[in-house]
Amino acid sequence: MTSTFTPSDLPVVTLKTERKSSHPWIFQKMVEKPETKPKNGCVVDIIDRTGAWVGRGLYNGHSRIALRVLTTNPDEGINRKFFDKMLRQAISLRRDVLKIDKVSDSYRLVHSEGDGLSGLVIDKFGEMVVVEFFSSGMYRFRETILSLLGEILPGSRFYWFAEEHVQKQESMDIRPPALPEPFLIEEHGLKFKVGPGSKHKTGFFVDQRENRMLLAQMCKDLAEGPEGSKRDVSVLDICCNSGGFAVYAKALGGASDVLALDLDETVLELAEENARINKAKVKFIQVDLFHWLREAIERGLKYDIVILDPSKQTRTKEELEKAMRKYTDMNRLAMQVVKPGGILLTCSCTGLASESEFLNSIRIAAWQSQRTAQILKITGAGPDHPWASHVAEGRYLKAVWARIL
Repeated sequence: MTSTFTPSDLPVVTLKTERKSSHPWIFQKMVEKPETKPKNGCVVDIIDRTGAWVGRGLYNGHSRIALRVLTTNPDEGINRKFFDKMLRQAISLRRDVLKIDKVSDSYRLVHSEGDGLSGLVIDKFGEMVVVEFFSSGMYRFRETILSLLGEILPGSRFYWFAEEHVQKQESMDIRPPALPEPFLIEEHGLKFKVGPGSKHKTGFFVDQRENRMLLAQMCKDLAEGPEGSKRDVSVLDICCNSGGFAVYAKALGGASDVLALDLDETVLELAEENARINKAKVKFIQVDLFHWLREAIERGLKYDIVILDPSKQTRTKEELEKAMRKYTDMNRLAMQVVKPGGILLTCSCTGLASESEFLNSIRIAAWQSQRTAQILKITGAGPDHPWASHVAEGRYLKAVWARIL
């Protein structure tokens, strides 16, 4: 939608080209240098080189993303009324449409561009609401956002933050409140301890909720032998983080043996506690996955189900090729410890890596390991992490379920 530009009280930023995209990000190289530079994070009107008004959004002269378009309605201001509408719309999706409250007290409330609020992510963990800022403009509206959340979600406690690399990119200085004490949340009848603001953000990733449940069901299905007999199912959880997949496999899936690996000692302490809380017997090992897998291959160790869910491998396009090689290396090793006919769940949360690129890394890994990867399904983040059709970056999590022959 475009319209003739009508002067307003807002600063005006002009694009170097015609606006031929609905993507909310407009990069610095596409923007004319303003004669009077608007304040970092302020609301601006956006016109293209023809003089047509194309949108209204947040400006940052320091960031690679110079503009984040929030509305293409010339009659809509970026104010308390706007945020009230957008927050209520996002929260209603989770509560009234998806009804996630029936299975968990913890889920994503706002998923940035997927909910029309570029630069803002909000998670709910029980009564704690965690607000993460990815843009200086959203941070400027923090008091409005927190006030509205207090009205919509009465009785909530709040914590807000931005990761260091984001603060550097956005040229902002965020001083979050004191860290809350770790507390318990519930998901599908299981309990997990989370600690907002810790090194691992919350210490728990709600985006894998549906995949954890699917894994538990797969463990059950594999355990059912012919004519009602039962068989043992062994599970290896690589990069287990706080133990979500491992606990589900044991507590809900009934797996006989569950082994979980992670390099981080502190997160393993949290994982061990989560296993104890849910009375799930899981063996945890602090180790580098490459070292452990090479040794396991030499020893001939094999598992019915292997989960590989590493952390994000890159934040920049310049390092994407290197990241994809690492995915290939990890998957090549992981495939070699899957029993013939067993299941590999391999995940990528690197948003810059497309599904096709991730699948190609799996293809190469299968060829290098002389195994066949029979793709069963591809899933992603739960529905509380929606992504807009015109913003493919929002579909960051790829979870590939493969039978390894």
